[in-house]
Amino acid sequence: MATPVLPVSIQTMILQQQGTTIYYPQIVGLSNTNVQQTINQTIYQQVQSLIQQQYQQQGTNSFTEMIGSFEIKTNERNILSLSLTNYAYAYQHAHGLTLMKSLTFNVQTGEQYQLKDLFKPGSNYVEALSKIVQTQINERNIQLLGEFSGISPDQDFYIADKALVIYFQLYEITPYYVGFPMFPISVFSLQDIMNENGPLGQMAVNN
Repeated sequence: MATPVLPVSIQTMILQQQGTTIYYPQIVGLSNTNVQQTINQTIYQQVQSLIQQQYQQQGTNSFTEMIGSFEIKTNERNILSLSLTNYAYAYQHAHGLTLMKSLTFNVQTGEQYQLKDLFKPGSNYVEALSKIVQTQINERNIQLLGEFSGISPDQDFYIADKALVIYFQLYEITPYYVGFPMFPISVFSLQDIMNENGPLGQMAVNN
């Protein structure tokens, strides 16, 4: 009988200083401590990167408040997919800004997946995903800032249950009030182009 693949254990860490409270995940208890360290470092670096992006994008050197949080989207079958969000409000700005970045790992190897890694080499995944997103924009009547020109090859994504979720930053394709436009795509609709050995292949296996 095959050994069951269990979820990894997650510990919530906190960065706290005046006006700033950021919660972020770290994995604990992996038998391979090198893999654990690699994944945890990547997560921490992304948390720091979001903080830096807030200062750059809002053109300020101080914030009234900054709040960071995370969501675990997938934690099964050796795949860990998570989202980190950072909200910061600068004094006298009309409203705060929220940034979100997602990370997807193989917890056995420590590999971090980019969007291209989910698909077969040479498959035109950008065009295929762009068509699906365009269809959803039309069906859901999502208001855009301009013509939708397609996703980028390294578009933001996460994996949740049996879906690939493609998303865009605030202001990237939609007005602020729309929030983060998210486009869930069933892994089963991508079977022709997905990498069977990648995370989508793992999610598509019915066991």
